[in-house]
Amino acid sequence: MTIHKEGYTTIAVSLLFIFILNAIIDYRFADVTWLRWGAYILSFALFITVIQFFRNPSRSFINGNNLVICPADGKVVVIEETTEGEYFKDKRLQVSIFMSPVNVHINRNPISGVVKFFKYHPGKYLAAWNPKSSTENERTTVVVEHETGIPVLYRQIAGALARRIVWYVKEGDVVEQSKEFGFIKFGSRVDIFLPLGTKINLELNQVVKGGITVLAELA
Repeated sequence: MTIHKEGYTTIAVSLLFIFILNAIIDYRFADVTWLRWGAYILSFALFITVIQFFRNPSRSFINGNNLVICPADGKVVVIEETTEGEYFKDKRLQVSIFMSPVNVHINRNPISGVVKFFKYHPGKYLAAWNPKSSTENERTTVVVEHETGIPVLYRQIAGALARRIVWYVKEGDVVEQSKEFGFIKFGSRVDIFLPLGTKINLELNQVVKGGITVLAELA
């Protein structure tokens, strides 16, 4: 396991904060043993939490020309037919994956292809499970066209804790399945929109892993 590059600054700031906090407590409350040890334990817990959030575990990724792979770790919270109003403007199958703060937050391309559309939207920070978060929260929209001509839309959505979305793609890029396309910090959600009739391989509340779990099979 390694640490993702997006975590370097946050980890450095966290270490500085922990060092200053413990130095102050050691200086001001040198005789209060319980307070000092309490601060040590909380500092250790904070450091471990930050480290695990930015972890980048080694994985053997699943690849398949007709497969759609989960773009993120987390739990499936939506499988439904809905109207996608930004790009397709028609009925699509929507699958949504909620990422809690304890999940790996790397986002991966569900298919290989060419990026036909990309847009960043500033917005609100509603809880990621709120249905309005898909259209009102800070988010990005990526549309990748598969070599068969089938377009797949996926969307990074910020949550109540996630205040920074990072993306590594732009229109015209050729992307590879299971490779990183972005990162969201501290709890969030990823939506994916597929053509009607696509075979979905997931169930509600199923726990999935990005780059490993097969989400669907393209017709």
